[in-house]
Amino acid sequence: MSATTLHDKLTVGSANMADYGGTITAADFGDVRGEFSALLSGCGVYDLGGRAKVTLTGKDRVRWLNGMTTNNVRDLPMGRGVYAFILNPQGHILGDLYVYNRGDSLLLDTDQAQLAKVLGIFKKYIIMDQVEVTNSSDSLTAIGVAGPKSRAVLLTVGLELPELEPLQFADLRWRDIALTVVRGEAEKGEAYEIWLAPEKVREVWEALLHAGAKPLGTTALDLLRVAMGIPKYGQDIRERELPQETEQTRALNFTKGCYIGQEIVERVRSRGNVHRKWTGFAIDGPLPAAGSKIQLDGKDVGEITSVASLPIEGGDRAVALGYLRREAAIAGEELQAGNARATVAELPFIEIRK
Repeated sequence: MSATTLHDKLTVGSANMADYGGTITAADFGDVRGEFSALLSGCGVYDLGGRAKVTLTGKDRVRWLNGMTTNNVRDLPMGRGVYAFILNPQGHILGDLYVYNRGDSLLLDTDQAQLAKVLGIFKKYIIMDQVEVTNSSDSLTAIGVAGPKSRAVLLTVGLELPELEPLQFADLRWRDIALTVVRGEAEKGEAYEIWLAPEKVREVWEALLHAGAKPLGTTALDLLRVAMGIPKYGQDIRERELPQETEQTRALNFTKGCYIGQEIVERVRSRGNVHRKWTGFAIDGPLPAAGSKIQLDGKDVGEITSVASLPIEGGDRAVALGYLRREAAIAGEELQAGNARATVAELPFIEIRK
């Protein structure tokens, strides 16, 4: 199990360290409620050293990767990114990643826990193609900045940050440090990633803290993920899932041409719907464990994959995410999950926003 570049810096502070996706990083800084609040109404800064970076070069890189992923890499403009799945020939999801066009290369971003699998898949499918795959994780790390005041904090630090659209990035220099600032997806609220060399990460971390960002860990980030209704690969998205079951249409493109698993994805689209869908639940009663079955009239109709007690003003709110058969996925429908009532709720749980 590896530790992130910021590990030593975090351990000398108030961070409680834990494993997250195969990497040791900060779970929290002793104030999960305050950290979650910073994501909703202020600005939080967090370690993204658990994200792996892979560089693709070679003249066939765009064509080849376009045939490996569910989104449109072929027409991706320079300076932009997309979210995508990697599928097997049966259309099941083997992994997820972000692809960024850096002009002379493609940069891939995924969880460290998925890295070995992704590299193994790439090795299997690069045959006669002129594509070189380089694990750049040791030379490139990242810090996250999120919350409605995140842009203001970045400007306070002195970053000459242009207006960026979701998944657009800009290469900048700050105090003679080369940085790439990436704006996060719209689905995740106001958020940015800062990519930089590992030896510079502590300096940037300290500057963000001094500018007013609150340090936070993976616990608060996961609370926000659940609140926004975003599935996590390895927990909510597994190899048994089909892309349309996850409701993550942002990962799919239906006009890009052939890719591995495309026939199944297109078949699902042309026939209408899959039998189950990604769903949110308001929980009344004891919070069910991930993996709990959801029942209607004593029959299994779904399962819980993520749960959270959201620390919001007016009292904590128990919610869950999971998969539910479409005929039962009616907003307001009351179901059973363990000893709790699970009421079908629309995603995201937007009322948490202040």
